[in-house]
Amino acid sequence: MCLGIPGQIVALTDPERMLALAEISGVRREVNVAPVASGPLEDLVGKWILIHVGFAMALIDEDEAAATLQALRELGEAQAELDAMAAGDAALEGGQ
Repeated sequence: MCLGIPGQIVALTDPERMLALAEISGVRREVNVAPVASGPLEDLVGKWILIHVGFAMALIDEDEAAATLQALRELGEAQAELDAMAAGDAALEGGQ
């Protein structure tokens, strides 16, 4: 299964190599925008994209980006709760 993380393109870093700087939840990473480039690269600045292993895989709108980021946060919180429950169960089993 592939997981795309939403990010916003904030600058072009190397247009010749089709690289741009994307901000993902406050962290900036360089990504390859070749898969989503259909016109001048400058038009991509400010756009939201789904990023997978350093490549912009799809253009998305801001609402979809926000919903995806929220779902990822909720999954992280749920995983933390499951990990805490598993640790509690292991402690109970070890104490018997």
